[in-house]
Amino acid sequence: MEVKHAEYLISNEDIAKCPTPDKPEIAFIGRSNVGKSSLINMLSNKKELAKVSSTPGKTQLINHFLINKDMYWVDLPGYGFAKVSQQKRHAWTKMIWNYVEKRENLLTLFVLIDGRHTPQKPDLDFITKLGQKGVPFTLLFTKADKETQKEVSKNVQLFKQTLLNQWESLPPIFVTSAVKRLGRKEVLNYIEMLCIPESQ
Repeated sequence: MEVKHAEYLISNEDIAKCPTPDKPEIAFIGRSNVGKSSLINMLSNKKELAKVSSTPGKTQLINHFLINKDMYWVDLPGYGFAKVSQQKRHAWTKMIWNYVEKRENLLTLFVLIDGRHTPQKPDLDFITKLGQKGVPFTLLFTKADKETQKEVSKNVQLFKQTLLNQWESLPPIFVTSAVKRLGRKEVLNYIEMLCIPESQ
C-alpha cells in the first residue's frame, strides 16, 4: 500500500458526530506518550498530519484522517497516565470504549506498546478488556530505535509469553520505529490486506 493522500478531517468526542461509516477504518490507541502521533505521521508520510507532543494526554478527542480518499485512520486519546483530572480521565475512558465498541466500520484497533519496557499492567488490562468485548486488535511495538534490538526483542517475547498465559493465540504483531521508519511497509501492507474485502 502506498499513501498518496492524507488529510485531517475532524475531531470530536461524540461517536454520533464521527464521519459516516462508509469507508474502512483503522484506529490507533496506546498509553499516553507511546508515540501514537509520530507513528501515524510516519505511516502516512506526512510529518504534521497528527499533532505530536512530549506532554502526555495531548490527544483528547477522536481524530479522523482521510487516507487515499478511501479509508479513515483514527487517532484516539491515550489510556493510563495523563496529567488530567479524574473526571476528565473518566470522560476519555467512556468516549474511547463507546467508539471502540460501536464504530461499525472499524477493522482493527492498533494497540501501541512501548517496546523499551517489559509488559505493563495498563496495557495488559486494556488488551484483556478488548478480548472480553470481542474487539479486533493488532499490537504495534513502538520506539524500537530507543533501545537495542536485543532488548526490544526480549520485551516483545516477554509480552507474547504473558499474553499466552490467558490467550489461546496471539494477535498480529509488528515492531516499529517512527524515527527509523521501521515496520512501515509491513504495517501498510497489513492495512491494505484488511481493507481488500471492504473494497471488493
